[in-house]
Amino acid sequence: MKLRRRHVQLRHGAAAVGDTPLSAGGTRIGRRRLMAAAAIAGLGVAPARAHHGWSGFDPDRPLYLEGRVSKVRWQNPHAEIEIEIPAGLKKPVDLTKRVLPPQAAQVDGPALLAKAAVPRRADRRWTVELAPLTRMDAWKVPELKGGDAVSVVGFTYRDESGEPVVRAEYLFVGDRAYGLRSSPAA
Repeated sequence: MKLRRRHVQLRHGAAAVGDTPLSAGGTRIGRRRLMAAAAIAGLGVAPARAHHGWSGFDPDRPLYLEGRVSKVRWQNPHAEIEIEIPAGLKKPVDLTKRVLPPQAAQVDGPALLAKAAVPRRADRRWTVELAPLTRMDAWKVPELKGGDAVSVVGFTYRDESGEPVVRAEYLFVGDRAYGLRSSPAA
């Protein structure tokens, strides 16, 4: 009988012992009830892929990748592509001569292109983290499709450890270059 009474009390807003009342739109909610609701709400959600922060990436060793797009995820928090790079990838001799668009952020693009190197690791499939969709739209980057040829200069994890992931600084599609650190310069 006690359990049934307590259940009725909770349904009518009585806080459980140890609950800290929180306010949500004028309604007092117990911490336990809030945590239970959050847990239940998350049951139908597919597990999300971890979002990578900048701190694990090596800003002193930009990488150059080129290849064909094999998978596209055009969604937030940022667009991503997977590319297949050819065996024996080499840095193009004319990479430093590519024209780079001005960005709102201060980026020494020519220095990045000059320092860029091909990966030391043997992975042929790389995930390339691009930019948030609002920034991709500001640059007018066409939505990429499987089979598209692209090249990228960006950063991977220190010592190229972990997953084969690159955060793109520059994306090259056809004869166009897109600076993805910030919006286009005004």
